[in-house]
Formats: sequence, structure tokens, C-alpha cells
Amino acid sequence: MLDTVSISTAPAETTGARRLRSGLRSFLDAAVTPLSVDDLLDHFAPLRPAATGLQGRIVAVDSETTDAATIVIKPGRDWAGHIPGQYVRVGVDVDGVRLWRTYSLTHGPRPDGRISITVKAIPGGAVSQHLVRTAKVGQMLQLAQAEGDFVLTPPAPGAQQKLLLVTAGSGITPVIGMLRNLYSRNEAEARAAYDIVLVHSAMKRDEVIFGAELRAHADAGRLRLIERHTDTDGLLTTADLEAEVPDLAERAAYACGPAGLLDTLEAFYDERRLTLHTERFRPTVVATDAAGAEGGTIAFTGPSATTLEVDGATPILDAAESAGVLMPSGCRIGICMGCVLPMKSGAVRDLRNGEITVAVPGETHPDGVPIQTCISAAAGDCHIAH
Repeated sequence: MLDTVSISTAPAETTGARRLRSGLRSFLDAAVTPLSVDDLLDHFAPLRPAATGLQGRIVAVDSETTDAATIVIKPGRDWAGHIPGQYVRVGVDVDGVRLWRTYSLTHGPRPDGRISITVKAIPGGAVSQHLVRTAKVGQMLQLAQAEGDFVLTPPAPGAQQKLLLVTAGSGITPVIGMLRNLYSRNEAEARAAYDIVLVHSAMKRDEVIFGAELRAHADAGRLRLIERHTDTDGLLTTADLEAEVPDLAERAAYACGPAGLLDTLEAFYDERRLTLHTERFRPTVVATDAAGAEGGTIAFTGPSATTLEVDGATPILDAAESAGVLMPSGCRIGICMGCVLPMKSGAVRDLRNGEITVAVPGETHPDGVPIQTCISAAAGDCHIAH
């Protein structure tokens, strides 16, 4: 009987509590109209679980070089974690416009739950210049969950994996996350599991991001570091790579850096039928052809109604953001489909392969032809619904 009573009364208590909470919520929502309770909580407790949109608070801005800084962020409670080598999309409000960019996470999982990105200021880069030059402790950022498959594959139990890591400039950022994760946990275990050669190129020695840390790893015998400084050594070539790493065919290869370097390495590895893992933050762009060279006007309709004059080489996403148009975006390299908008009429060129996509009223779908704005440039006048 006691068991029966306890079982039958529990649902009634739960229902009553639910009704009380619902009534209290309705009362509070009415009290703060036209806002809602969630609006107030988002303002005063933006890092709480189930907040509207994942956010993070900057807790430190640490200079790495004259043009690079590490931004340490306390993410909201809904942050799901990451694997070293992955990246995160970061939304930053610059001059009243929210701009999204993608940055590698430069730590493995930390005991304090914080995450970090390291940003190199690019000339004319609205977000990178803001984060490196003017970001302040306490500033809020928008975050997406970690993504990407540029991650290390664990070696077989008891085996040692030989790695070749090739990076240039800020391409070191995902790799430093991998290294920090390996050597912060169990150094002896990491040494037994991996034989690492790291080839890194930068313009000058004092421009090497994490230079002191990389050299400390090399001095401690954790890896073999091959530094190349373009001002004195010239550009890294595949011939240099073969000479410096004669056993490269035996090594699992990972590369991150400027598009030119990655294009060259991919061709080199393809010719030898070897596997190369790469990380890109911009699509591979083909030369502008005659069909798409002229650019044109882009007319946006809807709440973002505006018309822009654009060239035939700039992604529509970049051109629109530069003009203050709030655009959907994601990976910015043509993978995630987060930037897709319907083109009602006109033509665009895919910057990766030169292909032309055309929308003709009365011939194509009345809702428009979906285009990826991050890898498409105007190939004439376009009308895009936004």
C-alpha cells in the first residue's frame, strides 16, 4: 500500500510543480513585455545552459607576435567540447555588423573548460584586425560547436606512428593544439606513440607564431623541428621537403597553410599516390575566366535590401559583409552549406572550379537557385533573396 501511494502521488506533484513554473513564467513574461524572461537571462547570464545561441566571454588576449594574438574564451555551458585540430566558427560584432570567421582551436581540452583561438591580423581583415588589435577582456563572442576532421588518428596499441606536419604562417594553429594535447597528458606515452617531424615556414624568425614553444619541444627531443624563414631561405619547395625528410613516404602527412603551399603539396602527394590530410580556411580558387571576369551588381531583396557593385573575383559573402549586409555563413570554404541563399536571376561563378550557375525567371525554380555565397562570385547582374 505504501508503495502504491508513493507511486500514484509523484505524478501529481510533478504536474503541480510544472503548472506552477508555467504560471510563474507567464507572469514574468507579461511583466517584462515586449521582452521575455529569456531575453533578460541572455543579457545577464549569457553563458547559462540553454541560452539563446552559444556564446563565449573573452577572458584573456595574449600577444604572440606583432601581428598575432591568442584569444582565451570561456564558452557557454552548452559547449560540447572538441578534438585537437578542429576549428570553431566565431561571430564578432564589428561596427554594428556581426561577422563570422573560422579559427582553429589552439588547445586540447583544458581543465578549466576554456578554449583558445590564435588569430593573425590580415591587412584589411575586419574580424582579424578587431580581435588582434581591439578585443577586450569581458567582450562576448558568438560561437558554433567545434567542427572538422583535421585530427590525428591514434596509432595501433603498442605501435609508433610516424608523422610529418607541414605548416606555414598561421597554419600552425591546429597543429599546436595537437601538440599541446599530446604533451600535456602523458609525455612518455606521447613519445612512444608518435615520431614527429614538423616543417614550419614563416616570413621571418620573429614572425613564427608559438616560435619559443615549438623550439622548446625540439630542444626537449619531443619532435624534430625544421624551420624555414622565407626572408633568408626562400619559399619551401617539395624538393626541400624531400631532402629534409627522406622518409616522408613512411609518414602520415598533415598540412595547413596558404593555398599555394597546399596546392603544391596536394599535387606532389597525388603524383606519388600518398595520402595527405589538409586543412583549408579558404577555397581553392581557379583563375578567373572570361565568362566570369566582369562581375556585376548584386541586388538583395527582403530585410537586407541593397544593391552592390562587385568584381568577378570576390566571394559574394565577403563583398556583402564588407558593405554591411548581415549574411548567413559557416565554414566559408564551401563545405557546410551555412551560407546558401536563393538566386532569383543572374549568374555566378564557382571560384573553386569556374563553373557558372544561372537562374532565369520563368525557366528555373520560382523560389530561385540555391547558391553558396562563400565560394560564388558574380558573373553578371544577380538578384538574391535575403
